[in-house]
Amino acid sequence: MSEVVNQINDETVTVKRPGRKPKGKQYFTKDTENAIILYNTIEDEAERNKIYDSEIKYAFDKLAENIIHTFKFYHFDIPYEDVKHEVVAFLNEKIHKYQPGKGKAFSYFSIIAKNYLIVHNNTNYNKFKNTDEVEAIDASRNVINEVLQEQEQEEMREFMNLFVTFMDTNLATFFKKHSDISVADSVLELFRNRENIENFNKKALYIMIRDRTGVKTQYITRVINMMKRIYEEMYYNYIHTGNATVSLSKFKKSEFLE
Repeated sequence: MSEVVNQINDETVTVKRPGRKPKGKQYFTKDTENAIILYNTIEDEAERNKIYDSEIKYAFDKLAENIIHTFKFYHFDIPYEDVKHEVVAFLNEKIHKYQPGKGKAFSYFSIIAKNYLIVHNNTNYNKFKNTDEVEAIDASRNVINEVLQEQEQEEMREFMNLFVTFMDTNLATFFKKHSDISVADSVLELFRNRENIENFNKKALYIMIRDRTGVKTQYITRVINMMKRIYEEMYYNYIHTGNATVSLSKFKKSEFLE
């Protein structure tokens, strides 16, 4: 499993995604990531092209192919190979923005490719709706919704694990009082056991936290609101950049950090 930041020493902290068990032969490996990092540090164009052709090209090509087929991005008015080449070209445009230490390269480029395809697939799907039969529209819409919903659920599970691990490590950074830390830890305990909790009624959860900590409801709300702010910033960055980052400047004036 990849490391999670243990201390916050500067303005932005990053949480790395945990590693996954390989499914079959891996095409986008740690060597690919290292090649991308090296590619971004070299100025000689010939050397860059050599690294790209030997270490990166196949991985980008396979990544684009897998995402297109996995999530059934088929609403394009150009051949499949052209769609794949467009995705790979877009990844090349963004390759210089990848920053080592802020998430795995595979996760970063997967999110970029998927978001690119979502935008362009939906644009072509709207054209498709105006010309195809109702039966075909309904069938296609269901397929798209199902695969995107499945992807969103998987991303949410992965992000929640990142968030819980990050907060576990940095509770004392965001909260100074023992009672606040106790409340935050109780909230995280609910997150850890979320698969086993049947009643997600807000009032019931507050009672569970209050019974565990002995803290009044208004103090629980203050801590939860602080955690919500951290969660929202991390999730926004996770979805839009592939990196789960937090900017400390947004929390420095918090009553919890005084």
